[in-house]
Amino acid sequence: MGTYKTDIAIVIPALNPDGRMVALVKELKDAGFENVILVDDGSEIENRAYFKACKENYGCYVIRHVINFGKGMALKSAFNHILDNCPDIAGTVTADCDGQHVLKDIVTCAKLTLEKPDHLILGCRQFDNGDIPLRSRFGNKFTKQFIKLLCGINISDTQTGLRGMSRSLIREHFAQTKGERFEYEMNMLLCAREHLIPIQEFPIQTVYLENNESSHFNPFVDSIRIYKVFFTFMLISFSSFIFDIALYYLFGRLLSPIIGSKIQVSLFGLQISLLILLRSVLSRLGSSLYNFTLNKNRVFHNDSKDITILLKYYALCICQLILSSLLVDKALTFIASTTIRKCIIDTILFAVSFLIQREWVFKPAHEKSGR
Repeated sequence: MGTYKTDIAIVIPALNPDGRMVALVKELKDAGFENVILVDDGSEIENRAYFKACKENYGCYVIRHVINFGKGMALKSAFNHILDNCPDIAGTVTADCDGQHVLKDIVTCAKLTLEKPDHLILGCRQFDNGDIPLRSRFGNKFTKQFIKLLCGINISDTQTGLRGMSRSLIREHFAQTKGERFEYEMNMLLCAREHLIPIQEFPIQTVYLENNESSHFNPFVDSIRIYKVFFTFMLISFSSFIFDIALYYLFGRLLSPIIGSKIQVSLFGLQISLLILLRSVLSRLGSSLYNFTLNKNRVFHNDSKDITILLKYYALCICQLILSSLLVDKALTFIASTTIRKCIIDTILFAVSFLIQREWVFKPAHEKSGR
C-alpha cells in the first residue's frame, strides 16, 4: 500500500516564478514527495531557468504553456497529464509557487486527500490576522458572504490555492470544470456544491511575502470572472423582471378598454381589481416560463427531468403571484402608479424567491435526504 509521498502528486502552477519555487520543490523532495508537477504558464525567458533547475536537480515534470493561459488552464493541463500518463497517482494537491504554502500544511492536505477521497480538501487561511494585506482580507470576506448568501456554500477561504482532490474527483468533475483563470477555483466550489461533493477544511499557516506583491491576481478583472456566475443569475432575474413588467404594461393597455379598472373580484375574502389580477396572472405566466428554463439550466444546473420540479416551481410562482397582486393593490398606495408599485414589491419578492428555489425547488432530491 502506498503513502501520500508516492500516491499524491503536487501540482504547482507558476507564472514568472523566482527562487522561492525552487526552495519549495527542494522541501517537497526532501520530505519524500516523488511526484512534483510544475506548469510554466507562459513565463518570460529569464524566469524559465527556475523550471529548468527544478527539473534537472529534483526530477520535476514540467508542462510548458507557450503563452499565459491562466491558472485554471494550468491546473487542468496538469490534471489531464495525470489522468493520461500517471495511473499510479491516487490524488493531487495544488499549491502556489511563491512560498505561501508551507511544507507541513501541504503534507496535511496530502494525507487528508488519501484519507477522504470523496472530499474536496481545502487548506484555509485565517483572516483575523492584521498582518494580512487589506485587499486579501476584504476580497475573501466579501466573497465568502456573497457565495454563502447566493449559493449556500459556507467556506471560510474561497480563494485558497492549497487544495486536495482524489483522482476520481478530478476525472469525473474537476478536469471538466469551466474556467481558464482565477475564476476556475471558484467554479470548483460551485461544482462541488452542484455534485454534492463534501468539502473538508483545515486551518493553514497564513504567509504573505512582500505584501503579496507576487500574486498575479487582478482584483478588478479576475473578480469579474469569479463573480460571473452571480452576474448570470442577476442578469436572468433582471431580464425576467423586465419581461414581466413589459407584459404587465402591455396587458394593461390591451385589457383596460375591455375590463376597466373598477371591476372588483373576491380573492381569499379580499376585494381586488380584476384588471390587476389578470395583468399579474398573464405577465407572470410568460415571464415564469422564461425564468424557469434559464434558472434550471444556467443558474442551478439541474438536469433532472422530474416533473415535480416544475410543479414546485409553479407552486412557488402561484404563491408569489397572489402575494404580489395583493401587495400591489393594497400596499404602497401612496404611489399612484401600480406599475411602479409592482417594481418595488417584486424586487423584494424576487430575492426571496431565489433562496426558495435554491433550497427547495432545484435542490437535488438526494441532497435533501442527507447524503
